Amino acid sequence: MALTKPNIIFLMTDQQRWDCIGRFNQHIKTPTLDRLADEGIVFSQAVCQAPMCVPSRSSMMFGLYPSQIGVRTNRDGLDDEDGFPIPPLPELLRRQGYQTAGFGKTHWNHGRRSHPSARGFEVRAIGLGRDSGHYEENALMMDEDDPEGLSAYYEETRDYGSGEENVLGYIGRTSEVPMHRHRDGWVAEQCKKFIEHGLDGSRPLFLYLSFLKPHAGFNVPKEFEDWYRLEDIPDIEQPPWELEQETHVEEEALIHGEGGSRYWDRRQKWERMSVMERRRTTLRYWANCSWLDHYFGEVLDGLRSKGYLDNALIVFVSDHGEMLGERRFRFSKYCLFESSVRVPMILSGSWIPAEMRGITDDRPAELIDLVPTLAKASGAELNPMLPGLDLLAGKRRTGTFCEFHRTTEDGRFAAPSVMWRKRDWKLIMSLPGPLDDADSRLNELKGELYHLKEDPGEWFNLYRDERFTAIREQMTSELLLHLAITWTRGPSFGRAEFGNAEFYRPSLEPG
Repeated sequence: MALTKPNIIFLMTDQQRWDCIGRFNQHIKTPTLDRLADEGIVFSQAVCQAPMCVPSRSSMMFGLYPSQIGVRTNRDGLDDEDGFPIPPLPELLRRQGYQTAGFGKTHWNHGRRSHPSARGFEVRAIGLGRDSGHYEENALMMDEDDPEGLSAYYEETRDYGSGEENVLGYIGRTSEVPMHRHRDGWVAEQCKKFIEHGLDGSRPLFLYLSFLKPHAGFNVPKEFEDWYRLEDIPDIEQPPWELEQETHVEEEALIHGEGGSRYWDRRQKWERMSVMERRRTTLRYWANCSWLDHYFGEVLDGLRSKGYLDNALIVFVSDHGEMLGERRFRFSKYCLFESSVRVPMILSGSWIPAEMRGITDDRPAELIDLVPTLAKASGAELNPMLPGLDLLAGKRRTGTFCEFHRTTEDGRFAAPSVMWRKRDWKLIMSLPGPLDDADSRLNELKGELYHLKEDPGEWFNLYRDERFTAIREQMTSELLLHLAITWTRGPSFGRAEFGNAEFYRPSLEPG
């Protein structure tokens, strides 16, 4: 292909821990991702901007923080397609002349409209039902193409609860549904068909492939479950305390009764399990990672055979992590601890400069950096409102930010928790209770300070330790200034000239 713009291949998983690729864990088998890491850049300190699916994905695709776009929890979503301050990534790249094809999960929660927009995707396939709330305009849905396969999958997981995340979902099973009839298997097959028959060689390609797993439930194809042995699975280390003390999740049961009951239900059952039974859950989670890695390999092989990797920028990320039984058997995400907020992030492909290939970059990186990075690669003008950085340029931020929002038991927003993270230190600030009267309760602020270098499990809160007052105050100041600068920059709704760097210029008109 003689095109100068790189083909952009965007590979994504759901709820994959930062340490669940072979580069960071010798027990994990992810040969495709390991090859991408060897040929590209691994961002070892990358974090998400919200530890749950919908706000993380919306934030990532718009390049703005969750509070900037108003998508803060999994109950939120943007459905006013005309009110965006900036286009989402697929639409941005479509405007740059790309053929845009999306396969798998976006989870933007905009399915409340009768005809929700595909947001720039020209080709779309989603491994769910049309009435699931995930339908997008002109998308091929799995229940239209393979209703028997989707029904078989749902029958196998029908006892796994909401989001497939109850106790049975995390225990999982050896799946009896053929791989290609799983939701992710169907998505992978649709993607491979497109590569074989649907490519437009006159335009550069933006290919988005996003799977639903390794998110629970852990109904894993036997072929990949057999890649691992229980005897080789390490135990999950537990802290020397029984209950959370002075943390942002301490009062989880009071802030969100349902969430608290889920935690205690899992914990009580896991405490009664044998060591080998607990290891089985870790094994199945890892097997899910290996299974998706296998599909990534097949898709990249297909693109390579068509010449699309000769000039390509390949991205691999996940939307957030998974606690997987840490901190006294806490599972899922919904917190600001390391295993939840850190994410795997790799930039690879032939478009990466030769001198940058095969390196580990320890700069503070965020998922919102992907929009400016890919926009720059596509030739688009960088939007000065965006708080993210071009990861292929030399700029370095001081720390990374993540925000965590919940709802109260009666459906109101809870006061937020926010994180400011450096390589060796993390600050978390939170306020118990609802948001609507939070201003009158600022004296109830909770703080957490962890020395990540010495305490990677974040077991010991040093916030009130006088020995670290200077570090605490410095990180607090950096967090406050980061927020002030970010919110001053934008978004500026109602302006037409977002791409003009002069939008900062104040009006000189009187009044």
